[in-house]
Amino acid sequence: MDLLIVDDFMLLLLDDESGSPAGAGTLHYSLGGALLVDLALAGRITIESKGVTVVDGPPLDDPLLDDALAKVAEKRRGTHALLFVLGQGLSDRVTERLVERGLIRRETRKFLGLFRTTTWPADDVRHEAELRERLRRVLVGGEQPDARTAAIIALLNAINVLHIVVSGPDLPWRTVANRASEIQQGEWATDPATQAVMTTYAGIVASAASAVAVAAATAATNS
Repeated sequence: MDLLIVDDFMLLLLDDESGSPAGAGTLHYSLGGALLVDLALAGRITIESKGVTVVDGPPLDDPLLDDALAKVAEKRRGTHALLFVLGQGLSDRVTERLVERGLIRRETRKFLGLFRTTTWPADDVRHEAELRERLRRVLVGGEQPDARTAAIIALLNAINVLHIVVSGPDLPWRTVANRASEIQQGEWATDPATQAVMTTYAGIVASAASAVAVAAATAATNS
């Protein structure tokens, strides 16, 4: 199944039964970060002090990635600002992709008989179960992650939802937290090429966490 990191990230955020996402209030920032990580791992962006730049290359043959590259190329933006731009409307596009792949289904209901709400409960859970098991093997079993799995763990850890996604009464949470922090900082990588990629997306993850924190503080102030 040809899924991006942002697809798997959204799938993990959605509660299987309620169909509501964890971290909903700042979802556009965290999804924007996941999409930017996809571009980084594809080798199509560089991050410098002055902003994010596109690396020349052929189309990536995925509408989300190609649209994101076009937005990055519009003008030089810092990572924080770019997350907001990339995240606008992204949740709708990603959930639609997951529906098309049969992983979730769309349910529209009326709340109090007046307000329509849309949720996306799980439909086919096999891929998600495999993904969660992979995360557990890395976080608890000490398995060496590939760059994709490491990126997902780092993103979940950065927005403080890892305990929701990887749950269970038997999990040694201190071990999980320490392992997740190591992965987020790229300390597991040994070869120079992977370290370079991890350094790039570590900056993206940090910006995503910062943007989410600012958005959450703003929402609390306005409430």
